[in-house]
Amino acid sequence: MSKSLSEILFEEGEEREKYYNAVSPPLIQTSNFVFSTVEQMRLALSNEYDYSVYSRGNNPTLAILRHKIAELEGAEDALVFSSGCGAIAAALFSQLRTGDHLVCIRKPYTWVSHFCKVILPKYGIMTTFVEEGSAQAYEAACQSNTKLFYLESPNTFTFEITDIRAVAEVARSKGIKTIIDNSYSTPLYQSPLSLGVDLVLHSASKYLSGHSDVVAGVLAGNKEMIRKIYDSEYLAFGAVLLPFEAWLMLRGLRTLEIRLQRSTANAKALIKAIDNHPRIKRIFYPFHAQHPKNDIARSQMKDCSGLFSIELNVDTPDEVILFCNNLKHFLKAVSWGGFESLVDPAITVYDFEHPEANELSWRIVRFYCGLESSEILIDDVLQALNILDNGAKNQQ
Repeated sequence: MSKSLSEILFEEGEEREKYYNAVSPPLIQTSNFVFSTVEQMRLALSNEYDYSVYSRGNNPTLAILRHKIAELEGAEDALVFSSGCGAIAAALFSQLRTGDHLVCIRKPYTWVSHFCKVILPKYGIMTTFVEEGSAQAYEAACQSNTKLFYLESPNTFTFEITDIRAVAEVARSKGIKTIIDNSYSTPLYQSPLSLGVDLVLHSASKYLSGHSDVVAGVLAGNKEMIRKIYDSEYLAFGAVLLPFEAWLMLRGLRTLEIRLQRSTANAKALIKAIDNHPRIKRIFYPFHAQHPKNDIARSQMKDCSGLFSIELNVDTPDEVILFCNNLKHFLKAVSWGGFESLVDPAITVYDFEHPEANELSWRIVRFYCGLESSEILIDDVLQALNILDNGAKNQQ
């Protein structure tokens, strides 16, 4: 980033003299914009990318947010959507046509998997899922009609790592575009565009907004690609972030750095406290010494954030439920990235009638560490683990 993080978070895109020198960016809560002359209106309608005509496209509050996101990602421009799925749909459809082929990492975000398995085949677009995020795996999966590589590194349940630079180099050598979900790391911990990726997307409901009160998505890249998506999929699909949500995101971005630091520190403290506990079979965290791609993770990530998973050393699903139900300070919920700590056990979606269909073990439990004190979180997990031990002893 050419500008400092503080300049981006507190100053980028904010021209205060245009809105009464207000400290906070303005909330332009309007659907429509007026023009003094027909000539002005004609000019604006010919270029909605640069002019505000209708808030389905260019809104001044969203424009400030776009500037900040682009600068954070080291991109030329960015778009903001009403959900992460909106960003994913626009990104995929912008790059794929009937008869094309996509290579995607196995176990991506659930709705990416659904998109590849259910939605895209309706349009004659097929996907090959690769087990390993290596350049060799992506290259081996290529076909003559491969047009896109989809990456997610790390993924957000078992934290597999993709060698981003190596995969991007394979893609460029074959004229294939690349998209990566960077929600876990945020632009502060990982810069995929600098590693050769073409488009970066986020579920901005997570760290970027940070207060569990916004559902949003982000797409960033070079100006040519973003402009093409804006003029087509962005305007046509209508999955545009509303001004109020954009304003909330601008507020949330002010504290992104310190929230991420606290979340990261809490996760590392908790992992250290429970590492080698007899009731924990495995810890899934990119910077954990036992992660098989720890070296690659450290080479492309500045740090790890506050999300990780464990595999419990238990014999029955009831023990997983017992453990989770006895956590007092981790709320049971999906998503992550807000101020509150969460627990999300894989057992909630596990299909016991068709175990071969599951990609995750029912023993896996995902933790998100929020902004509480690390002592509270550590004590909470340890006491729940002790209840497991006591339950086993009582059955003997």
